[in-house]
Amino acid sequence: MDNIRMLSTLGLMGAMRSLSSAYEAATGVRIDADFAPTQALLKRLRDGEAADLVILTREGLDAVIGEGRVVADSAADLARSYVGIAVRAGQAHPDITSEAALRATLLAARSVAYSRLGASGIYFAQLIQRLGIAVEINAKATIVQQGFTAERLVNGEADLAVQQISELKQVGGIEVVGPIPHDLQTPAVFSAGRMANATHAEAADRLLRYLASPEVVPVLRQSGLEP
Repeated sequence: MDNIRMLSTLGLMGAMRSLSSAYEAATGVRIDADFAPTQALLKRLRDGEAADLVILTREGLDAVIGEGRVVADSAADLARSYVGIAVRAGQAHPDITSEAALRATLLAARSVAYSRLGASGIYFAQLIQRLGIAVEINAKATIVQQGFTAERLVNGEADLAVQQISELKQVGGIEVVGPIPHDLQTPAVFSAGRMANATHAEAADRLLRYLASPEVVPVLRQSGLEP
């Protein structure tokens, strides 16, 4: 029985968990998946970690294709993801529908949790700079080195959590308020590719075709992603 080793960005963790078990049940192929932010995965791949299949941001995948680590013609875009804001379950949903409303909401929060390494954290750091409130927000921010920012809502460390909507939805006891206004962000595109030195190349290609197929669309939508 094939055992496919997959390294995936955190943004697809929810979708991949349910898709992996469905795929395993249908094919008997076991998917050994490990999830981390794209930047952390890139470092691990460059340090020589082995895998059959990787799912990264499109920029991350293009970088490892350029380095010869991933087969160029295996690359497939799987989903698009927007950065959103969440509050603890039961809290009032603040207004984030416009640039002015978002700015006021961020300034009013006791603390905003965002990630240091993830694509969403890099984007948010640039956004608050652009809104002219970086000094105020960072003075009270809860910076999360790795993992899910919404966990800081549950334990009371922060009032607002910022991350990809698909990542926010991984945490129980929180509510997603919505996306940051679309005109203030460029969605992250998550893409998959087969490793050049894959041990199970054929099995990895079959899994890739499944992940890029229309039948996975409902699962992607449910986890907060857009196909």
